[in-house]
Amino acid sequence: MHQSHGMSYAEYSQDLEKRIDVEKEREREYKQAFRLTGVVRRSA
Repeated sequence: MHQSHGMSYAEYSQDLEKRIDVEKEREREYKQAFRLTGVVRRSA
């Protein structure tokens, strides 16, 4: 948690705004990876 998001799990669990920011970033990364796998599959 600390390495990828710059905060401890305690900070994450206690601060709703930080939790929302982390989850939005995770969702963005997930969608980006999903699009990338689609591109790779189509080009293979």
